[in-house]
Amino acid sequence: MTVITAIAEGREGDHALAAGVAEARLLNTDLVLVNLRLSALDRSEVPEDPATTVVERSGPGDRDPVDAVLDEIEARPDVDRLVIGLRRRSPVGKALLGSVSQRLLLESPVPVVAVKPPA
Repeated sequence: MTVITAIAEGREGDHALAAGVAEARLLNTDLVLVNLRLSALDRSEVPEDPATTVVERSGPGDRDPVDAVLDEIEARPDVDRLVIGLRRRSPVGKALLGSVSQRLLLESPVPVVAVKPPA
């Protein structure tokens, strides 16, 4: 089993990272962090327990963030769940703008744990 966590910019990404680590520890399984941020993930944020793999992208031109996460899920048949962070959006924002989190919720072939940072 493996838990994949999508690490986005901002508080949502920080909260997803903490939740992904907690989920992997709870399940006693490996953790894969897919870094969707513009800069490399700070290695001091990456735990050694559970066993963690970091997948970096080479910037926004690399590929669609959703495709990056879904490709990692597809490449790893032992993935048990995906952890993502959500941000608060207004009803108008939800109707007019797409969202990486929304697309992952709809397109993920594995169960998704969606977490929001505290208000």
